Amino acid sequence: MPAEESACRARLKVLGAEFEEVAPQRDAEGCALPFPLKLKRLTRSIDIEPDAVINCAAAEASARFAADVISSTAKAMFDEDLAAISQASAYVCRPRNGTRKLSEHAFGNALDIARFTLAKGTTIDVEPAPPEKNEKFLSSIRKAACGPFKTVLGPGSDADHALHFHLDLAPRRNGGTFCQ
Repeated sequence: MPAEESACRARLKVLGAEFEEVAPQRDAEGCALPFPLKLKRLTRSIDIEPDAVINCAAAEASARFAADVISSTAKAMFDEDLAAISQASAYVCRPRNGTRKLSEHAFGNALDIARFTLAKGTTIDVEPAPPEKNEKFLSSIRKAACGPFKTVLGPGSDADHALHFHLDLAPRRNGGTFCQ
């Protein structure tokens, strides 16, 4: 395993993430995930449901974002701690919708988030027309994701992302971001 992969796993452990190593993924269509993780918890206090097969860089970015941004935003807006993130997709060998180009999911470099569950049981679904308080929370999370993640898509960007946030680490020209 390359040194950066080992270092990433060490940083995940410091964050309190729980994960296990899984077999490398490779497909004749070009999908590849050479050092996958099955992410079971983002931090000691934040679960991910269901477990997500993902690359380490995306796991680390997701764990840091959940701990540093989502959790504090939930506390500020709802006076509740973030308990869990429900993911809709991590590694899956497929092209981007409507194209032949492989999705970042095909490299374990993306996570789709469909719901946030808070400690007292409040749930916040990613949806096109949420209640006002939820909309403020979702808008804040979406805006903050643009930077740590290079692509951020969600309701309003296109029909395929109406019910989840798509967050990925795809390198962009000049280090930029694509957020819709």
